[in-house]
Amino acid sequence: MGSAEGERNGDYDYSLKVLLIGDSGVGKSSLMLSFLSNLDSLGPPPTVGVDFRIKYLTIGDKKLKITIWDTAGQEKFRTITGSYYRGTHGIIMVYDVTRRDTFKNLVDIWAKEVAIYSTNHDCIKVLVGNKVDKEIDRKVTREEGIALAKEMGCMFIECSAKTGENVSRCFQDLAIEILGVPRLLEEASNKSKVKVSANAGCQCG
Repeated sequence: MGSAEGERNGDYDYSLKVLLIGDSGVGKSSLMLSFLSNLDSLGPPPTVGVDFRIKYLTIGDKKLKITIWDTAGQEKFRTITGSYYRGTHGIIMVYDVTRRDTFKNLVDIWAKEVAIYSTNHDCIKVLVGNKVDKEIDRKVTREEGIALAKEMGCMFIECSAKTGENVSRCFQDLAIEILGVPRLLEEASNKSKVKVSANAGCQCG
């Protein structure tokens, strides 16, 4: 679905920025890596501070370049700042279904940060309950997750980064929702960026 050649040639219709947030240990990095393992990927090695990877995905007749920002490690020091949220088209808010505190913190901490720092008020949010493979240790019910997602006005899905259950669906459903928001698409359009670049380099007169 993607290639380094496609990256060099800018062979995509839209460039989307997706941010993974949530408490430490909920499986944000694992979700990203599980998604990457099912698709061709191109991106840098893990970096100090924040890690991001680039994915190419085709939805219908649209070719997407998805840059996924993983904030693992930052939440411990409360150093996730507005720069990570800036220009984000989609936000994946992750909690661990076996740890109720991580679910509670989505409301007490993470939703507040999104409200403060997110510059795209139309950005699509999805609430993700991870680690459903540990059903015997579950502390947060699916019904509670659905209720919170409805309250927060976002999508909802339960996943297992370990087994891969619903991981690809999570990212694909998010991309589909983003494609349905004209204002986000206008900002994410590769063609509009090329047009602006070409105009900027025009020698007129």
